Amino acid sequence: MTAQNRDAIAPHGGVLIDRIAEGAQRADLAARAPSLPAIQLNIREALDLEMIGIGAFSPLTGFMTRADYRATVDGGRLAGGLPWTVPITLSLKADSPKVAAGQEVALCAPASLGGAILGVISVEDVYDVDKAHECKQVFRTEDAAHPGAAYVHKEMGDLYVGGAVWLTERLAPPFPAFHAEPKVTRARFRDAGWRKIAAFQTRNPIHRAHEYLTKVALEVCDGILIHPLVGYTKEDDIPAAVRMQCYSALLESYYPKDRTILTALPAAMRYAGPREAILHATVRKNYGCTHFIVGRDHAGVGNYYGTYDAQKIFDDYTPEEIGITPLMFEHSFWCKKCEGMASSKSCPHDAASRVALSGTKVRDMLKAGEEPPPEFSRPEVARILIAAMRAG
Repeated sequence: MTAQNRDAIAPHGGVLIDRIAEGAQRADLAARAPSLPAIQLNIREALDLEMIGIGAFSPLTGFMTRADYRATVDGGRLAGGLPWTVPITLSLKADSPKVAAGQEVALCAPASLGGAILGVISVEDVYDVDKAHECKQVFRTEDAAHPGAAYVHKEMGDLYVGGAVWLTERLAPPFPAFHAEPKVTRARFRDAGWRKIAAFQTRNPIHRAHEYLTKVALEVCDGILIHPLVGYTKEDDIPAAVRMQCYSALLESYYPKDRTILTALPAAMRYAGPREAILHATVRKNYGCTHFIVGRDHAGVGNYYGTYDAQKIFDDYTPEEIGITPLMFEHSFWCKKCEGMASSKSCPHDAASRVALSGTKVRDMLKAGEEPPPEFSRPEVARILIAAMRAG
């Protein structure tokens, strides 16, 4: 294979995992699954199962066993030493059957997603957990107001189940036109001849500050993957369907089409700040990206994390361990005197010269049908958000 045809970066752990059962194996599992004990997944577990199956969570082949869980929670690594910062777990709920190591168990979608059998887990161990300790380590808090900590306490049972999985059915992609699994994005990068690919994670509309970061990345990379998370997010986040409209409108008018790819990431948001920044980078490495944009308060919520803690955590690992290169940016803004986008690294002017709006101010403007200044948000994006707020 020539250098032109090779992937630009290896998956995390060296191999892109594929746990999608096909052919005779799928037929056998599908035939046996209805007679197996069954665990109904919550929404996060169902999305995690999908991410495991398609290789987005490589090198994981299933939900974490006790050893990997404890190593991840306490040390930010798998039991074998590979960096991994957020536990990927399956729990037994009040209505779950008793299961034991050595059993096969069917995994069912949440009732809200139809309840169908999605796959099978070969149980390796069943173990008790200290959820308060997990939250303190992963989220730096067990405060019930933190959405990630609240999810662990309310939606996860007290016993976790570890073992390899096989998927027999797939969740419907939320945005089929923008659905691309790691093997597909890797192929698209190869076909485009890209050797340096930046990834941009977002769960919000892209305003001018975000646009600036992505375009700086484009100056040093061959292409960029705009990769919004569209799985589970907290209720007051802007709905994924509205955000996808915003991304499409922005890319249509302001990005080079031959150097930009927009696809959706069907993952669950944890709001784990620094630890989730490492997870997001690792996932994009599995999708084939070589660089990952890390701005201020990545994956943050409230005041639980320092402004640049998500950048500092990369210092806990060697570049070789992480593999993907972080592109770290400070808060950016439009400077009236500079007459352009800048940050404190490049702009000498004081705060009075900067176009800065709080999130509350922007929401109030949009609700009132008022577009934020174009230095803050592209008018195409603002109009979509105004229409959505009026309709909702």
